[in-house]
Amino acid sequence: MSLRPGPTHYLAAELANARKAPKICVLTQALGDPEARIGAFYAAFAGTEFTMSHLQLFPMPNVDDIRAHIMAQDVVWVDGGSVANLCAVWRVHGLDEILYEAWQAGIVMSGVSAGSICWHQGGTTDSYGLELRGFTEGLGWLPYSNGVHYDAEEQRRPKMHELIGAGTLGDGYATDDGASLVYRGITLDEVVADREGPLGYELKRAEDGSVVETALPTRVLSLA
Repeated sequence: MSLRPGPTHYLAAELANARKAPKICVLTQALGDPEARIGAFYAAFAGTEFTMSHLQLFPMPNVDDIRAHIMAQDVVWVDGGSVANLCAVWRVHGLDEILYEAWQAGIVMSGVSAGSICWHQGGTTDSYGLELRGFTEGLGWLPYSNGVHYDAEEQRRPKMHELIGAGTLGDGYATDDGASLVYRGITLDEVVADREGPLGYELKRAEDGSVVETALPTRVLSLA
């Protein structure tokens, strides 16, 4: 997977009203903050319009004032990995409260996979092993479930239907790889994609416990 900034990163900068030299902070706690991964992000963002930084929590914070660092950003980008570990570590450090303050101040929260699920009530995850399970301990700022990798992993779609149908997860949304949910406040504004093909979906539990899945209009982004 290429880490080089793509249309979604530029949309995040646009939403933050920071088209010129946007400041983006990358968080990789879902993978345990591996140095190689962090270095790969710096290499990918080098020579672009973005001014990149990172916040590391393993083995200890890399900045003296976490709040000041986050509040100085335009965009926070959260990498994928274990969403269960990610949310747990954030809570231990009080980062969940800092990120909420930043979000309320207009800093754009964004990310991929675990970095997308985390803002929601929960979704499907392999955080606990190879078999997909339900994750219900998300930050919950967005009061919906979130199904990622919808077209890329065979069990994602049926597991989301199972969890919503059983009431383990609430109604929500899902995305194919390459598609993104864009919220304004807690309201879904649109679904976008970095290429033709990927879609977003609305998932709603019916009275009989079945799940109604509706493909949503998806706008293809361009860097032009």
